Amino acid sequence: MSSEEGRPKAMADDVHQPTGTNEEQEDAAPLDPQDTLGERTYDDTLDEGYSPPEKPLGVTRHGTTAAEQHEGESLDERLAEEVPDVTAPPGDGTGDLPGGEGEPVDPEAGADRAGRLVAPDEGVRSDTTKESLASDVGIDGGAAGAEEAAVHVVEDDTELEDTELDEMELEGGTASPGAGQGG
Repeated sequence: MSSEEGRPKAMADDVHQPTGTNEEQEDAAPLDPQDTLGERTYDDTLDEGYSPPEKPLGVTRHGTTAAEQHEGESLDERLAEEVPDVTAPPGDGTGDLPGGEGEPVDPEAGADRAGRLVAPDEGVRSDTTKESLASDVGIDGGAAGAEEAAVHVVEDDTELEDTELDEMELEGGTASPGAGQGG
């Protein structure tokens, strides 16, 4: 009992204080990006690229400048936002008629955008063949370049025609395997 009397009584704040060594605190620091697993690195972010949106977002809305935010919107302006816009969409002047069909669509331009085009070896080695082969591997989060974004899917509606068979049918003959071969 005498040993307890000589020691100061521990208070609650004293019990929960750090030990005084920095070992525990050093391990508690967040990891550097190069030391983490599964996280995007700065180089990955730069390699990904950036594609701006197709049109500016929110530029025409009220409150984009400091003066507009300070001034605030009137009740009439707020109510005007609730009324739907019924004006015809603006055109570029080529073939645009109010209520008309607009510009003719080029039949060779597809409506669906193609994804990234990747060579069969996924671009690992240099291309030594004269052929241009690639497969569509899907859209990559909007990070496609202008050339890839311009590629669209076109339905393949071409039919292979055998001109020899057509000519023989017009002449009244019949086609058979081996026709036209000497023998």
